[in-house]
Amino acid sequence: MASQATASNENNACHGLAGGAALQHRPWNSKSDLSRVLAALERFLSRAGFDRGPWLVVAFGAGIAAWFGLPGPLHWAAFGAVCAAIAALAAWVWPDRARFPHLRVALCAVFLMFFAGCLTVWTKSALVGHEAIDRPVSGVFLGKVLGVDEQPAERRVRWLVATREPGLGRRIKVRLNVADGLGVESVSPGAVIRFEARLMPPAPPMFPGGYNFARAAWFSGLSASGKVSGKVEIVTSGGEGETLEAARSVLSRHVRERLSGSQGGIAAALASGDRGGIVEEDAQAMRDAGLAHLLAISGLHVSAVIGAAYFLALRLLALSPALALRFRLPVVAALCGALAGIAYTLLTGSQVPTVRSCIGAMLVLIALALGREALSLRLLAVAGFAVLLLWPESLTGPSFQMSFAAVLAIVALATCGPVRRFLAPREESWLSRLMRQAVMLFVTGFVIEIVLMPIGFYHFHRAGAYGALANVLAIPLTTFAVMPCIALALLFDLVGLGGPFWWLAGQFIDLLLGLAHKISALPGAVSVLPAMGTGGFLLFVSGGLWLGLWSGRVRLLGLVPACLGIVWLILLEPPDILVTGDGRHVGLVVDNGERLVTLRDTGSDYVRDNLREFAGVEGELTPLASWPGARCNREFCSVRIERQGRSWDLLIARGRDQVPERALAAACDKADIVIADRWLPRSCSPRWLKADRNMLQRTGGLAIRLRQKSVETVAEGQGHHGWWTPRAP
Repeated sequence: MASQATASNENNACHGLAGGAALQHRPWNSKSDLSRVLAALERFLSRAGFDRGPWLVVAFGAGIAAWFGLPGPLHWAAFGAVCAAIAALAAWVWPDRARFPHLRVALCAVFLMFFAGCLTVWTKSALVGHEAIDRPVSGVFLGKVLGVDEQPAERRVRWLVATREPGLGRRIKVRLNVADGLGVESVSPGAVIRFEARLMPPAPPMFPGGYNFARAAWFSGLSASGKVSGKVEIVTSGGEGETLEAARSVLSRHVRERLSGSQGGIAAALASGDRGGIVEEDAQAMRDAGLAHLLAISGLHVSAVIGAAYFLALRLLALSPALALRFRLPVVAALCGALAGIAYTLLTGSQVPTVRSCIGAMLVLIALALGREALSLRLLAVAGFAVLLLWPESLTGPSFQMSFAAVLAIVALATCGPVRRFLAPREESWLSRLMRQAVMLFVTGFVIEIVLMPIGFYHFHRAGAYGALANVLAIPLTTFAVMPCIALALLFDLVGLGGPFWWLAGQFIDLLLGLAHKISALPGAVSVLPAMGTGGFLLFVSGGLWLGLWSGRVRLLGLVPACLGIVWLILLEPPDILVTGDGRHVGLVVDNGERLVTLRDTGSDYVRDNLREFAGVEGELTPLASWPGARCNREFCSVRIERQGRSWDLLIARGRDQVPERALAAACDKADIVIADRWLPRSCSPRWLKADRNMLQRTGGLAIRLRQKSVETVAEGQGHHGWWTPRAP
């Protein structure tokens, strides 16, 4: 009844908005027409019912996003003051409280949530953020191991260590990569060690809009990352088995001992959330096939664990007539499922998607116990608010965005009228019912892929095209075959009889990997685009939220920004020149965006992948020295680029030897753009842009567009947040 009333209210709300739309056909009369607009909004809000609630969580998230987007403390304070003032005016200085009460409450609540979101993330940043070390440093350190993350696929172990910064003596937390062969197998959490390492400040984005490890490190309390380069001495042994993290490591090692290669890596990921054993080739195939979500513990896995615990508890308890007569077994079974879900969440590392899924599952169990509707936007809103309140920084990450976008798509699709009618019970054969469920599963997968595609393009610059087809097969395979086999194998390992179940789990995992490789190898399986920018992404976000959070015909208004986002993607062009923040790596997009020419043939996969992603180019990179359009000597390369009938002359440094100043000045005079990883004298004065070390230390990486004659910098998107410390010239 409640859902029918809500749908009816929302359909009526469409007519309320339509009444306001008629104003555009008459000349504007400021006072009377403004009153009509406010009246139309009041009717719309009064009939929207509970659908207004989730928008408060959106406003809370918008306040968090504003903190990240605004430059510094003065702007954050001004934003908070304006929001608080508008809320206060709406609450206490409203001209006529009897008129437009819903609009008044909406203004007050929304701006209070804006203010609360900004204040929450600002407070979290001040409490957990630690200043990074100011420069790279090498030496011998003494520290305590806080965490150990085994990554056999990368042939390394990753430590989280508390130590002291050389020279200053302040306590810092660092992340260290330790290669195999250094004899670190016995190092466990709690150990005090002496080690030789090189520490680096957390890296900012390589290019504008790229992955910001410095920001992630700030909210994780990290001040440096690095690599152990010498022998490790254990001063005091750790307490193996005394922490939950240690138990997780023991479980991961046990699973990888029972299954080798990516079989063991995927099994360990499903059992404990540890993805360190999955080789990159298989991980990339899973991403390109749209199956990467199966490797991150989220709603699918938590729901499977809770559902299995609920079903088993209900069946086993029902065997006792005394219990069945004295207790409400569904409530007891729900409690067992809740405990299983919480334990699984803690064991798998309590990542944001897992916590969100666990909170949502708890709310579902409570709703079922109370006889309420379990699948609703209000449930999703409560889970989202809880996650943002505890981890506001997660708003900017793909994990949070994909997780909540997928669930929002599922809820919006499941609660819309046509789907309800399609899935309504009816007299039919079991085969017809199964076919309807299969069709609905495919439609759901297709909708989720459409929803997640802009997020994939924004963060990873690539998205799979056949994810819906792959998920129709992979989700049942994972839920009803792989995970139950792993659970049974772990259970029977207690008595030494888990071997057959491990073998069966390995076969099912091979089927999953085979499906991923087959789908990812299909023609057109992966679409690659250059960096889309924040503007296009916000168009998709606003359109998706409007489509997902409203019901009835009014939700179709969300198609307007979504279609504008599609046009944005169609018109998207890659930058012509990419420059890293240290000036050592330069990429030139040539041949109508089909080829990427690089200054150096780097051996770093990280650099190559970033250059490809931001240029939207696949395939091998072409060294500048071997490209026919360039002339290179030991110190510089000179190249000419044609854009829209204009020639641009570039001079790019590639060596570090001293160059006579007069010769350098003469070469700079002939160039439009000079790029160098060294300091250049004032006499070097190109016609448009000089990007030397002096400039790059202040701006970070560059994306240069010659057609628009514009330069995007990393610094523009960082402001004065704690994780960004540009050096003075």
